[in-house]
Amino acid sequence: MPAADPAQPVQSIQPADRARAQRNAVVELMRIAPVADELAGRFAAAGHSLYLVGGSVRDALLSRLGADLDFTTDARPPQIQRILSGWADGVWDTGIAFGTVGARKGSAVCEITTFRADHYDRVSRNPEVTFGDSLDTDLLRRDFTANAMAVDLATKRFIDPYDGMSALLDRRLDTPATPEESFADDPLRMLRAARFASQLGFEPAPRVLAAMTAMADQIGRITAERVQAELSKLLLGERPRRGVELLVDTGLADHVLPEVSAMRLEIDEHHQHKDVYQHSLVVLDQAIDLETAKGSGEPDLVLRLAALLHDIGKPATRRFESGGGVSFHHHEVVGAKMVRKRLRALRYPKDVIEDVAQLVYLHLRFHGYGRGEWTDSAVRRYVTDAGPLADRLHKLVRADCTTRNRRKAAALQASYDDLEARIAALAEAEDLAKVRPDLDGNEIMRILGLPPGPLVGKAWRHLKELRLDQGPLDHDQAVAALRDWAREQGVEQKPEPPTGE
Repeated sequence: MPAADPAQPVQSIQPADRARAQRNAVVELMRIAPVADELAGRFAAAGHSLYLVGGSVRDALLSRLGADLDFTTDARPPQIQRILSGWADGVWDTGIAFGTVGARKGSAVCEITTFRADHYDRVSRNPEVTFGDSLDTDLLRRDFTANAMAVDLATKRFIDPYDGMSALLDRRLDTPATPEESFADDPLRMLRAARFASQLGFEPAPRVLAAMTAMADQIGRITAERVQAELSKLLLGERPRRGVELLVDTGLADHVLPEVSAMRLEIDEHHQHKDVYQHSLVVLDQAIDLETAKGSGEPDLVLRLAALLHDIGKPATRRFESGGGVSFHHHEVVGAKMVRKRLRALRYPKDVIEDVAQLVYLHLRFHGYGRGEWTDSAVRRYVTDAGPLADRLHKLVRADCTTRNRRKAAALQASYDDLEARIAALAEAEDLAKVRPDLDGNEIMRILGLPPGPLVGKAWRHLKELRLDQGPLDHDQAVAALRDWAREQGVEQKPEPPTGE
């Protein structure tokens, strides 16, 4: 179904489009019919209604319904648990404080939530959870009208009190209540708007965009963990560039990713350079193209974060040179530190933080390669420093080429092709993925007669540097090199065995 113009008025929605979307929903609902019908029958037998609701209805209309299904009901949580008992393959109550009981039946994962009519203190994000008796009230409290539709599973009746269908066909994000009320209740919904722009290609309605801009500072009420979860979903969507643009344009990024907003450097007419912010968005797009070209099948959060943030050190390192140029010396070093600080503040896992920071730190290393001037030693060090991030670093470096000069772009790509060919050749000859000294710690201790301690580590690092510089050594060469190093360090050595022993 083609995306409609977000500015298109609701009344212009064509009946054929509406009918097509409903047919899509029927097809999707038939696919999940056994689970939904069985569940609805059990609720009806207990005297309760059951509705498919929210994102599940939206995704059914968009022909993208997965195995995770959302339901709402007038039954209270203890009643839901009794109804599920004996039917589900597994039941859990981790969300029961919010009225939600989870269940698994075959491959389907169901969340059944009692009608809610929450009240917010508008200071924190946490609502005072209250159960409601009306489906309309439950739908009114939802974030966007496209998520405020339901299907009565007993009658298969489509319920849409806030015209979510028109919003969906328009690819428009609007709120059931006023956006000011909605965002005051839960400021995280502003980030969700940007996330849905990335994931679904929806655009905020003008009044929603205005409220996001006016209320951006309210996002400070939300915990870093929740912000991080939405930001990650945004970056893993199909159109993360659009999501990032909404964050920056509305001012939300000033509060959650201020380093990205800061990349919008003013361009002095006498000191022209690339717009760092726009360049970073292009790098993000190109990294995603390379990511999908490799056929991995899964979006790569580490690569996407590194692509977006690889130049965040530039504003802090910009210098206007006397000859009229602009420099950003060591922006990769500064940028890696900034990445660690920001991602820690957003509570990202340590491995994600270190991987992204290392990619940012290494992203300029290739530019010393020139036309292949690197020695084999330099190539080994490049691979060793990248370690398990080598494939991502290849993609990031290629994506970082955004010049419009075709000849220059072709030359850069040819140079990287050459580097990758050299890496492959050395890897085949030397197993670069497992570069280690030619002697391990036990051999170092035996040869020099040393006990475990710092000297053994120092000797090991010396031999590793030698291995990177010269490539593999045979055992006798490695022993001789170790003894030479020990003599230079004044290390008292275990006597060498007599010849022939």
